[in-house]
Amino acid sequence: MRVLVIGLDCVPPSLVFDRWAEHLPHLTALRARALWGTLRSCLPPITVPAWTCMVSGRDPGELGIYGFRNRADGYALRVATSHDVRCKRVWDRLGESGYSVAPLFVPLTSPPTPVRGRMVSCFLTPNVQAPYTFPRAWKEELETDLGPYRMDVEGFRKGELDRIVDDLYTMTRQHFAMARHTWTKHRPDFLMMVEMGPDRLHHALWHHLDPKHRRYVPGNRWEEEARAYYAALDAEVGELLSVVDDDTVVIVASDHGAQSMEGAIAINEWLIQEGWLTLRTTPTEPTPLREVVDWSKTRVWGEGGYYARLFLNVEGREPEGVVPPGDVDTIRNALTDALEEWGPAGTQVHRPEDVYKSVRGNPPDLMAVFGDLTHRSVGTVGHGQVLLDTDGEDGCNHAWDGIFMMAGPGVDAKGPVSAEIYDVGRTILGLFDVPAGESWRGRDWSKTT
Repeated sequence: MRVLVIGLDCVPPSLVFDRWAEHLPHLTALRARALWGTLRSCLPPITVPAWTCMVSGRDPGELGIYGFRNRADGYALRVATSHDVRCKRVWDRLGESGYSVAPLFVPLTSPPTPVRGRMVSCFLTPNVQAPYTFPRAWKEELETDLGPYRMDVEGFRKGELDRIVDDLYTMTRQHFAMARHTWTKHRPDFLMMVEMGPDRLHHALWHHLDPKHRRYVPGNRWEEEARAYYAALDAEVGELLSVVDDDTVVIVASDHGAQSMEGAIAINEWLIQEGWLTLRTTPTEPTPLREVVDWSKTRVWGEGGYYARLFLNVEGREPEGVVPPGDVDTIRNALTDALEEWGPAGTQVHRPEDVYKSVRGNPPDLMAVFGDLTHRSVGTVGHGQVLLDTDGEDGCNHAWDGIFMMAGPGVDAKGPVSAEIYDVGRTILGLFDVPAGESWRGRDWSKTT
């Protein structure tokens, strides 16, 4: 038996299972013979922690990975790398059990790490000059056959839609060609690929394709372009499935869904307004907080993203901390009450220690999800207001539910079911009869069919 996992970043059930299902013959045919349903993401439902949670069985707190960027020492954030993953992932566990593996483009795999097989690193690969394969010499074979690696679409939020769509097709075709090449030539027992194309499409075009978005115009050209990309993506899935034999279990999964962004919260503007944060000077245009903040008078600051991370400036913890450690809980309670009362309907504020099994690294003191993910957080200052109508050209925010399908020998067609992101890795281990261990979260769906 072999296992093939096709990861489709940011793909929502509403498009694949409903609205565009008739335009996606290969995914729809797979669903007809699959165990299928929604796949609940983690908190936060963000690419880097979500895929890592999926393949490690750990939550973001256990991983110490709370977004693309995470706090280093002091006040700075830095982009996460594979070195931040301090636990074994599915392919490590399978390799230890004697199986050959091929993780391709899976966040968080840059720089690539040794495996019992082959690896191509993810969209966080800095450039084509950087190492992006294991073994390192494999890069030459791939580039000879398939050209220089297209790890991502540059500037996918910049509104250059013709160029963005062209780049999406080029990247997606190459990634699936790499997957077919690896599957047929090197014949791993386990292959997992993650295609970032749908995520980039949604952030560039969601306001053109979602009738619920306030900027949507019926009959616009880009809605048809988005559907055409999905049809091309489905065709690539079909080509990959055409080289898969009947002894293979196929899993299709997305790390989270997508929905319209109804607005954005300038979290540091709110903190200034409420007296928690002080600037040295007040900018008249959007400006990074660290360029103008007065740390000596600031008790709380926030970071932008699909949710807001709030940090207290604590004495003895931060370089210029001013909050006495004994006041931390009182301030967190006050911020939670104020934000949940003020924020858009559905706003929730969480303490990391309340939602994770454990908390590693430098976690936020509070995590604010605005309007049940209908609003994102903006960390810059100089907006002159707290509630922003838009966030540039990006019309999409993430949603809690992605998709899950599993088909193959011994898998009964059944659905819809409700799975969660941790189930995928546990199920993969179950298919190979590799014990997951007590620390691995989730449900093994291979044992329920």
